[in-house]
Amino acid sequence: MTLEEFNALPAGEAAEGLLACCASRRWAAAVAGGRPYGAPSDLRTAAAAALHDLAWADVEEALAAHPRIGERAAGTGREASWSRREQSGMDAAERAVRERLAAGNRRYEERFDHVFLICATGLGAAEMLAALERRLRNGAAAERGIVRAELGKIMRLRLDRLLNGKTGS
Repeated sequence: MTLEEFNALPAGEAAEGLLACCASRRWAAAVAGGRPYGAPSDLRTAAAAALHDLAWADVEEALAAHPRIGERAAGTGREASWSRREQSGMDAAERAVRERLAAGNRRYEERFDHVFLICATGLGAAEMLAALERRLRNGAAAERGIVRAELGKIMRLRLDRLLNGKTGS
C-alpha cells in the first residue's frame, strides 16, 4: 500500500497492519495514532520513537511473535512470510550449525527469558550463530538494549515492505 492509503485506513486496520512489523499492540496503536504521515521517513521516525518508548513488557510481547533463529515461522500471514524470508540465511546451514543454534537458543532463553532476536536479513547461519554465542556473554541490561535495536532493524525493514506492498518479500 502507499503511504496515502495507510494514512486513510481506519485506526484499527492501520494498527492491525502494523502488527506484522512489530507485534507490540502498544507500539502499533501509537504509530497508527500518529497518522497522517507526510513521508515514509516521518513514519519510520515515529515508529522508532514509539519503539524507544515501549516498556520492556511491550518489547516482550513483540518478541513472543518471533520464531527462534533456525525455526521456520508457521502460517500463511504476512508476518510469517516475512520471517521466513528474513531467516533464509538458514536454508543452507549445515546440521552442526543448526544443532549449535538450537542449543544456543535454549541457553539464551534460560538466561534472558525470551527468544534470541537478531535482524537475520542478509546474514548466514554462521554469522547468526556467532552473534548468539557472543551475546550470551552480555548482562541483562546490555542485552535488552541490543534486543531493542535488533527489533528496530526488523521493524524498519517490515515497514518498508508494508508500504511497498511486498507481502512475500
